Amino acid sequence: MSDREGHSGGTGGPDEDLSLPKATVAKMISELLPSDITCAKETRDLIIECCVEFIHLISSEANEICEQESKKTIAPEHIIGALKRLGFDSFTTEVEDVLKDHKQQQKDREKKVSKLEQSGLTEEELLAKQEELFAASRARFAQQ
Repeated sequence: MSDREGHSGGTGGPDEDLSLPKATVAKMISELLPSDITCAKETRDLIIECCVEFIHLISSEANEICEQESKKTIAPEHIIGALKRLGFDSFTTEVEDVLKDHKQQQKDREKKVSKLEQSGLTEEELLAKQEELFAASRARFAQQ
């Protein structure tokens, strides 16, 4: 299998629309470069291509690991395994830290939803209470 199989190469194939947001990448580049250095459009586009290729490489390897384990969904552990297999061991610590933070954020989000459900109020009652709070806030603002 060649390196480019499954990639469109600009011929209208399935991956042609896959890219990263140019504005976001440009912002990241400008934040990382010293203020007196700029990045040419061609350079930014090349960086985006490299990032997309890296994502394809990691996801393909993670998919292989997933299939070897007879799983149907790629899990974070498959991504970490792919990074290790491909020689990107130095990335795994940071990826694991980000994963830990993400899991904590998900738990916190679930707690907020649970608090809302435990309030015992219907959606209409909550909206009415919100309107009351807005009205009180407007009244205080008008008095200033």
